[in-house]
Amino acid sequence: MDYEKLVAVMRRLALEAGDRIMEIYNSDDFDVKVKSDDSPVTEADEAADALISAGLRAEFPDVLLITEEQANSHSMTGETFLIVDPLDGTKEFINRRGDFTVNIAYVENGVPTRGVVYAPARERMFLTLADGRSAEEVAPFVADTMGVVHPIEVSNADNSALMVVASKSHRDQATEDYINKYAVKDMKSAGSSLKFCLIATGEADVYPRVGRTMEWDTAAGHAVLHGAGGRVVRFDDHSPLTYGKEGYANPFFIAYSPSVELKSA
Repeated sequence: MDYEKLVAVMRRLALEAGDRIMEIYNSDDFDVKVKSDDSPVTEADEAADALISAGLRAEFPDVLLITEEQANSHSMTGETFLIVDPLDGTKEFINRRGDFTVNIAYVENGVPTRGVVYAPARERMFLTLADGRSAEEVAPFVADTMGVVHPIEVSNADNSALMVVASKSHRDQATEDYINKYAVKDMKSAGSSLKFCLIATGEADVYPRVGRTMEWDTAAGHAVLHGAGGRVVRFDDHSPLTYGKEGYANPFFIAYSPSVELKSA
């Protein structure tokens, strides 16, 4: 894979999709439908998916493409593929809370190695560079030209005063019970894959997810966190979270800075 080209294309498509999403977000009204799994989908999800998918297929026609909004792609399998969530945090989008992201990732041998997470309403862009290291690009953004980027890396965590990040929309008692095993200084709430990025920048130390996710929800954030020195492991046995699983469903997991002393489930 030509990583320079890959990163440039993923970044450009994320920005273009973000522009389209914000057009719909800032409109007076938009359509919301319910998918077969009872999750919501908007015209912004569908528009962003069409734009990103067409762009990736044009540039990388020989690479398997998995995308949330195209159910026919979910039956395809492989260890190396592109994977897209065109609008992660649809509930945040519908409620106009801003914590939604565009996610595009490249998975190699079951590991997300390159990814882009773009939060258009927050004007934050996190990405892995061609060399695999992660950075945050500073707004304003130009589609065809990368601007100023700052390298990011995970925290050197203080295990007596940890910063925990958790979901805004999926907090439950099981999550609270696990968090209570740690000495917590403070907690942050964030929607979508931004939780991975907050750990990647050192703004948080650990993110436990005791709930359902799919690989397209996590791959781009996982890649960004990995490139910043972080890890993502299964909740049950702390083995690495892998990709290309049948059905693309994830087990429960923990994303964290390696300096965090992980507690058992």
